[in-house]
Amino acid sequence: MTKTDLRTYSTKDYYPGSAIKRVSWYLISMCFFRTPFPWPIKIKILLLRAYGARIGEGVVMKPSIHIKYPWFLTIGDYSWIGEMVWIDNLVSISIGSNACVSQGAMLLTGNHNYKKSSFDLMMKPIVLEDGVWIGAKSVVCPGVNCGSHSVLSVGSVATSNLKTYSVYSGNPAKEIKKRFSAEVITKL
Repeated sequence: MTKTDLRTYSTKDYYPGSAIKRVSWYLISMCFFRTPFPWPIKIKILLLRAYGARIGEGVVMKPSIHIKYPWFLTIGDYSWIGEMVWIDNLVSISIGSNACVSQGAMLLTGNHNYKKSSFDLMMKPIVLEDGVWIGAKSVVCPGVNCGSHSVLSVGSVATSNLKTYSVYSGNPAKEIKKRFSAEVITKL
């Protein structure tokens, strides 16, 4: 049987940016984002944009947010990011307009290949389309696309794509109902 050997682990081909950029972002992040101090949202958005994030109008960002690399982040207009959200964007995360990522949710673009002894890093982007709601303490896994106006309920884990206008719950998340009635959806 093969055993995991973390001595052989390497991120040899992964380059998220210069060391200076990453260290300076880490310091900015500690002071302005990962803190419970309620810095004005305008300051946070200015800092994110300075580091390459594409942030729309009217975005709300609560205190104590972890953003790994802002240069891999896009957030559309009037979206909300709640307290203690963890955006682990080793590669791109795109959040549409009017989307909500609630308290303590995690967006994870990286994972490890448990089938290899070297435990290789695997990364896939995440897309949250317009109107998506990620419930508190939920997890969106690498490569997941949350369709327009889909909902991932509290404490659920999305391991595969979510259909538009559908509500998902559980671990792994399963579709449990439509977000709106069929009549409302056809009008949209």
